[in-house]
Amino acid sequence: MDEKTIIAKRVALELHDGELVNLGIGLPTLVARYLPDDVEVFLQSENGLIGVQALPEEGLEDDNLTDAGGGPIGAVPGAAAFDSAMSFGLVRGGHLDVTVLGGLQVDQQGQLANWMVPGKMVPGMGGAMDLVSGAKRVIVAMQHSAKGQSKILKRCTLPVTSVRRVDLIVTDLAVIEPTPDGLLLREVAPGVTVEQVIVATEAELIIPVYVPTMPIDVETGGKVADVAPLSSPLPEQVR
Repeated sequence: MDEKTIIAKRVALELHDGELVNLGIGLPTLVARYLPDDVEVFLQSENGLIGVQALPEEGLEDDNLTDAGGGPIGAVPGAAAFDSAMSFGLVRGGHLDVTVLGGLQVDQQGQLANWMVPGKMVPGMGGAMDLVSGAKRVIVAMQHSAKGQSKILKRCTLPVTSVRRVDLIVTDLAVIEPTPDGLLLREVAPGVTVEQVIVATEAELIIPVYVPTMPIDVETGGKVADVAPLSSPLPEQVR
């Protein structure tokens, strides 16, 4: 199972029946493929659609039906299309239950940087700032490291998207919950140890006595991997 699939499958388990959910550009759009069969959510694209669904197969693309990043999407029966003013009214009005966003960095305070890299041209701010500030729950879906460098830092070095603390970080290695006391390690990915997560994370982590494995199916027989063992008792807070 590749890294993006691990992240998307785990994020999908955070969504609950009846929620209005925004999926950001890139990796977060994969979440639509892995929603549990018994969960029905209303997926919103900030360019003006409620009722997004993943394309069932290639060849059904329609240039008039895309997500906010221009990628092809499907629409469920009864989907509603509207203009950007209405879409951002939903976002800024606090009507979104959850937004799932990609990230460049998240720091020890739970602040997200994901809208620009200094010195690189960007087409605009997009909706990231509105989504982080307006959604009831913010989930960051991103790879744990990039080019050998941790993306979970003591302090963001890129411009932050919002001063708000995000609610959950899901990476290919772990599930981490930002809290008032710091970053709490909730789960590790299948086949990953707590020690590996600590080494791959620049920020300090709060480590519970017991850290379970993500409850997602893996390709080896469809079983869930064993809980990552702690080779030795870890202190309450470690780097």
